Amino acid sequence: MNGSQEALRQACAIAGIDAEGARLLRLGSNAVYRLKDPIVARVSRPGADIDHVSRTVAVARWLESVSYPAVRAIGVDQPIAADGYIITFWQALSEDGDQYASTPEIAEILARLHQLIAPETLHLPPLAPFASAAQRIDANTWLTGGDRSFLTATLATLQDAYDNLEFVLPQGVIHGDAGVGNVLRDTHGTPVLIDLDGFAIGPREWDLALTAIYYDSFGWHTRDEYEEFARVYGFDIMQWPGYPVMRSVREFLMVTWVIQKAAESDQAAAEARKRISALRTGASRRDWQPY
Repeated sequence: MNGSQEALRQACAIAGIDAEGARLLRLGSNAVYRLKDPIVARVSRPGADIDHVSRTVAVARWLESVSYPAVRAIGVDQPIAADGYIITFWQALSEDGDQYASTPEIAEILARLHQLIAPETLHLPPLAPFASAAQRIDANTWLTGGDRSFLTATLATLQDAYDNLEFVLPQGVIHGDAGVGNVLRDTHGTPVLIDLDGFAIGPREWDLALTAIYYDSFGWHTRDEYEEFARVYGFDIMQWPGYPVMRSVREFLMVTWVIQKAAESDQAAAEARKRISALRTGASRRDWQPY
């Protein structure tokens, strides 16, 4: 039994939830397990900030209180700390794998979110776009010295460019990672927002950028899908003069995310090398794989 499994077993015992037969669904920022009951457990990596995790649960409770369609935290006292891990429990959305919402549904979910005003008791932080980037680069043992220097210089350039952006939408509550992978259908087919860890106060353009980039840079959405997204939301971020900078920032952060995984598998290492090369040369991003 690995560390996250043992921590999950302990947390389930504390919460009165059956841990027997827990099945690992995916391993990323959290280890995500499906339990026998319609419950999903998220187990942090060691060293996670319990205050951050507690805020994520509080965000879920708030969204439920205003009947906003988001994943629901199970009604137990959580998060639970066990063996250096932090565990939370969530209602499972479906029995047979993830079903992604359409781009118009994503737009509608975001439009509703952006109309909400968070209570001050949530203490949502201001968006910090580059908060983890420097640490991800500096602490990485897989990068070559040349790649590390290149990424560090690129980070400084993009920070300056981002600081000079002139946003046109009002600032307010944002999700932080509002792409198609984080709007799923529940058992009734209703689109539901998941992964509430990145909630912040910031420019709404940040939430709109991913759908645009997934169409524009990667070809993961069609033109029609993107145009429907912009029509339903009521704003086309690709027409905003700051969009090219926002696109470069989001692509760069996708690179700093995947370099964390590069030492763990040959597949991740190949993807990281490809992405760094594309940043260096300006090559197409169409061969970047969802990760």
